[in-house]
Amino acid sequence: MKADQSTSHDGPIRLSRNSLPHVAMILYGGLVDSDIPDPAPHPVTIYEVATAAGVSPSTVSRTFSRPGRVSVRTADHVRTIAQKLGYRDEAVFRPVVNSRTHVIALAVSDVTNPFYFGLLRGAEAAAAKAGYTILLLDAQESSDHERDNLARVLPLVDGLLVASSRMSDTVLRSIAKTHPLVVLNRHVAGLTCVVPDVKLGMRQAIAHLVSLGHTHLHYVAGPDASWMSGMRWMAIREAASDGSFTPHRVGPATPTVDGGKAAARLVADRRATAVLSYNDLTAMGLIQGLKTLGLRVPQDVSVLGFDNIFSSDLVTPSLTTIAAPMGKLGETAVAHIITMLSGSRTHTSGPITVPVRLIVRSSTGVAPGVEPNRRRGGSIPETPCKFLSHEPGASTMVPSGTTPGEPLPEAANGVLPTH
Repeated sequence: MKADQSTSHDGPIRLSRNSLPHVAMILYGGLVDSDIPDPAPHPVTIYEVATAAGVSPSTVSRTFSRPGRVSVRTADHVRTIAQKLGYRDEAVFRPVVNSRTHVIALAVSDVTNPFYFGLLRGAEAAAAKAGYTILLLDAQESSDHERDNLARVLPLVDGLLVASSRMSDTVLRSIAKTHPLVVLNRHVAGLTCVVPDVKLGMRQAIAHLVSLGHTHLHYVAGPDASWMSGMRWMAIREAASDGSFTPHRVGPATPTVDGGKAAARLVADRRATAVLSYNDLTAMGLIQGLKTLGLRVPQDVSVLGFDNIFSSDLVTPSLTTIAAPMGKLGETAVAHIITMLSGSRTHTSGPITVPVRLIVRSSTGVAPGVEPNRRRGGSIPETPCKFLSHEPGASTMVPSGTTPGEPLPEAANGVLPTH
């Protein structure tokens, strides 16, 4: 249809509602019918999204307006369905001038565990230096509580640090699709992970106990959902393949002092002479429980912990333990989050490991019935080591050729030096 100024009409032009767009186009340049766009498609509603996603309309509404009120898994599912249907929410597509909050969330499995003190301090220092603030979240050893906490803060933070997570790998990968995420004290394939060197720590601990004449090593395991606990038990079983000792597993135990006390009866009933505990808190509780049962540490039972928390040298007897540079763990994790936020790619091909060291104190001793001068040398293959005085009543296992206070050399596999 074209405008023709030479055409005349005898009567008034009658326009229908449908002809108005044509008239408008004529007035603005004489467009032809083929230039007229098709009517706009019917906009997708939240009710259609809800039906397709199998959720209520209110859940769809909260997914876009209040994402903290919807679980990560549900929100991810609803957004996927909405995108496929072409649903557009005005609040979602409104231009954002500056979405950065300069806040990084740090989720830990139990905020009361002293294991996290050094990690928090290292992460906070590195974040502050880069102009960021750390928001601490407590999972209370619950995967559901951890997931709910993270869902609430996702709209408020730029990145996430998740330490000793009890959530599944699938959930962690889902979160990583929406926010920069670094996993600590656990390895999840495809994600950036920072962990202590589990195998090195276990080799040092086992070699120490075997050298004292212990032929049966009992491991008091942590929570079933703990990746670190599973890796330690795996390392113990692998080390036992040479026949130098027999491994035994006790637990799982709650990773607290009370959890250690509860495990004492099981340890005593098995007539164990050497125990590796999931962490220092469990080891401290175990020592208390064994004393209550009339057993002496280390004369009857040697006890070794993990983490070297601040009170491990204050208990009686002072605790032999495997120590990791937790401050370095936190600093490294924050550095990788900052790298992600800058748009650069980070390390995901394997876990980034930080070195550990054995600190020998008074809770481990020669196995009962073994003369001190007849104790065996450890048969576990490891880096040549020597014991150097580190603190009163203790010694630290470090690689030969280094001096006290000197950082460990960087290894070819990417192991970071301690500080």
